Amino acid sequence: MAVPEVSPASSPPPGADYEFRDFRLDCRRFELVLNGRPLRVERKPLELLILLVSRRGQLVTRAEIAERLWSSKVFVDTEHGINTAIRKLRHLLHDDPDDPHFIQTVTGMGYRFIAPVSATAAAVSTPGTGLSAGRTDEQAVPAAPRSHGKLLAWTVAMVACIGLAFAGIALYRSRHRPPEVRFTQLTDFTDSAVGPALSPDGRMVAFIRGGDAFLTPDQIYVKMLPNGEAKRVTDDSRLKYGLAFSPDGSQIAYTVLESSGFSTYEVSVLGGEPQLLLRNAAGLVWLDEHQLLFSEIRGGGLHMGVVTATAARTGLRDIYFPAHERGMAHFSFPSPDGHWALVAEMQGDSSWGQCRLVSLNGQNSGRVVGPDGACMSAGWSPNGSWMYFTAWVQGSSHLWRQAFPEGSPEQLTFGPTEEEGVAVEPGGRALITSVGVYESAIWIHDAGGERPLSSEGEVVDYSSPPSFSPDNRILYYLLERAEGSGAELWRTEVDTGKSEAVFPGIFMMAYDLSPDGKQVVYATAAPGGSTQLWLAPVDRSSPAAKVGARGGGSPHFGAHGQILFQQAEANTNYLERMNPDGSHRSRVLPYPLVDFQGVSPSRNWITASVPRTTQNDLASVMAIPLDGGTPRRICAGYCIARWSTDGRFLFVTVEAPSRTSPGRSLAIPLGPDEILPDFPPGGIAPLSKPNVVTGAQSVARGNLVPGKDPEHYAWVNTTVHRNLYRISLP
Repeated sequence: MAVPEVSPASSPPPGADYEFRDFRLDCRRFELVLNGRPLRVERKPLELLILLVSRRGQLVTRAEIAERLWSSKVFVDTEHGINTAIRKLRHLLHDDPDDPHFIQTVTGMGYRFIAPVSATAAAVSTPGTGLSAGRTDEQAVPAAPRSHGKLLAWTVAMVACIGLAFAGIALYRSRHRPPEVRFTQLTDFTDSAVGPALSPDGRMVAFIRGGDAFLTPDQIYVKMLPNGEAKRVTDDSRLKYGLAFSPDGSQIAYTVLESSGFSTYEVSVLGGEPQLLLRNAAGLVWLDEHQLLFSEIRGGGLHMGVVTATAARTGLRDIYFPAHERGMAHFSFPSPDGHWALVAEMQGDSSWGQCRLVSLNGQNSGRVVGPDGACMSAGWSPNGSWMYFTAWVQGSSHLWRQAFPEGSPEQLTFGPTEEEGVAVEPGGRALITSVGVYESAIWIHDAGGERPLSSEGEVVDYSSPPSFSPDNRILYYLLERAEGSGAELWRTEVDTGKSEAVFPGIFMMAYDLSPDGKQVVYATAAPGGSTQLWLAPVDRSSPAAKVGARGGGSPHFGAHGQILFQQAEANTNYLERMNPDGSHRSRVLPYPLVDFQGVSPSRNWITASVPRTTQNDLASVMAIPLDGGTPRRICAGYCIARWSTDGRFLFVTVEAPSRTSPGRSLAIPLGPDEILPDFPPGGIAPLSKPNVVTGAQSVARGNLVPGKDPEHYAWVNTTVHRNLYRISLP
């Protein structure tokens, strides 16, 4: 069982230090220190650093690293684990993989620590010599040592450091031992299985075969436990999530996103045609044979809360609605006694918040529970004494538990793999979850074909998608180089592949590039949960300047150098604008937005989803002129609409990427000065063919980043490998 970091023993034995540049590797305390300040380092990266530094100048192969550090974790993808640990170390050491000063990659082989190292071994006696090893200042590990004393000191220091580090791990585990868990693999796909749900008797598991359990076009499968063959039960291309078995175990309910909103359908565990169970219902589960717990939308926006009712919608009773009118409580997980529920909700800024514990006895706001991180799934032990969660904390998703009602969150799983989803077996002795890894990178399509562009790290595209410079020579994107560190703005030259951080050490939530490509406006986190907007030149010729007071998100450049941004007011989002110095702040539109997608290159149009006037209907994705003209509805349901860099095309996603398809977009030609064509009266429907709009053409990629025309685009390529595991609890 891995642990994230190791605390020192109260009275550590004498040991060794390594020093390189401004860093000190203190093996007695099992910590890395920068200029006297201890850094927070997870266990695996620190173990790997000890191994590399102790072998300074020598090649350490990936096979040796896997054997030394991961040999006991049969469920761990060691390749991803090594990559992640190296990436975290480079982030901590501020080491550039293209021009390394600490860790050199030997392509196809392994790694070599190349920085000059000094070793110190304190009070370590060598039998028969009376030697106490002291500091040695070696610029390299000598092939022919200048003295036996220095070689011996180095050897003693190396052995002491490694021995004490791993002794510290054992001591920490004995004093701070988390619950022992054992992993048993249930599926063995070369792709992914996610979103597990157990039948009431615990004999069947339903899941989605694909990389994403939330709003995915991938299909639902069922498997008899433990060794039955997985069988596909749906052929439904609509976006779906939230699987749940009926009380008798014969049906699987799931949520579907339709143009009219969210609906719940049922499909037999034997397969067949799905049947509508309830409209305006999401995340549905059964409280008993007659009573349902589900989420519904109120008003013309996306305000989603939790209610109870029968399948005929009689006895409807509100349980919980988020305070923000953009808040969406997508999932609810009732306690075994039917008195409580754990709620996972998307907040007003479209991010996931902590899980919330609410009473099922009446409408209430409840209280947050679980770890301080993004929570998307939860469950209960059969006796109601434990609450279980999967949550993103400091950039990693793992399993947690918390004693009901007033316990403290405890982390159950650790390591470079991550867990998604949680289903509790009826006996309460085990959980079913999806375990695996994912990686993301920027890819580009042009006349030369398709190729990857981005450097090591995870591309973050949920807050701000990547974007091309106006001349299409540079691609900008947010990149997280170490899990939980925050995202920096990076740029890559399309022709050469050369990459660099635009503003090193500045962690952003969202950004936008100016029409001339010379400035960036971006949002950072501010104390108290607020945000701060900044304006900075791309060439770093002058320091970044604050734009206005705190608050505001999703910044974009508007017309005449103004800054557009989304502002929450009275639990509703509005689009506002101001000058770069914060003056002349005003509201752009008289009505609220659900979310703000982007601005056209000429700054004449914005794309955004806005509430409809029809009760219980989804928001509409609109093209809205900034000069006060008539808005135009783009899509029949929710979609993503993005402009080409020269404003000659509007790209609209009509088919989301899936396990078996890259998805599809329509490239719609625009007239001079970004004149929009005639869209269908109800908007472009999902899966539409190019003939839906005159002159449109299909592009075989969903959620793409447009370049200058349909032949030039980029996308975030995510590779996911997950399988279902049974995790036995004590």
